[in-house]
Amino acid sequence: MKKHYHTFAGYNAWANHRLYAAAAGLDDSEYRADRGAFFKSMHGTLNHLLATDRIWMQRFTGEGDAPSRLDAIVHADFKELRAAREAEDARIVAWIHGLDEARLAGVIRYRRVSSPEEFVQELMPALDHWFNHQTHHRGHAHMILTSLGKAAPELDLLFYQREVAAGLDRP
Repeated sequence: MKKHYHTFAGYNAWANHRLYAAAAGLDDSEYRADRGAFFKSMHGTLNHLLATDRIWMQRFTGEGDAPSRLDAIVHADFKELRAAREAEDARIVAWIHGLDEARLAGVIRYRRVSSPEEFVQELMPALDHWFNHQTHHRGHAHMILTSLGKAAPELDLLFYQREVAAGLDRP
C-alpha cells in the first residue's frame, strides 16, 4: 500500500503546482471574485485546501499549526499562499514516504474542528478521504478558472501517471 500513497502524495503536489500556475494568471479581482464555489472564490478555495491539509497533517503527525476553521484564510497574499502550499506539499510527500506498512495499518485519534468528541479511525481510509478531498476542491478551483474563461490545467490522475512513467513528474 505504500506505493499507492506515494503516488497520491506525488499527484497531490503535481496537481497543486499546475493549479497554482494557472491561478497566478488571474488578476486580483478575478482571484477574489465569488464564483459560486463552496468556498466562493479561488482565494477561498486555495486557502481551504491548505487549511484542511494542515488540519489533517496535525491529526496524522501531532505536529504543525492547524487552523481552527475550515474557511480560515491562512494567507491573504497569493505569493505567500503559494509558498506555503509548496512547503506543505513537500511536508506531505516526506511524511507519506516515511510511513511503513505497520503504521499504514494503524489508527489515528483526532477531534474535528467543529465538535469536541474524539474519533478513532483506521489510517488508510483517512488518507483515502484526505486525498479525495483535495481532488474534490481542486475541481472547484478548476471550475472557477473555466467560469472566468481562463485555460484550466489538466489535473487527471492519468496524466500524472503518464508523466511519472515518462520521467516528467517534477513540477
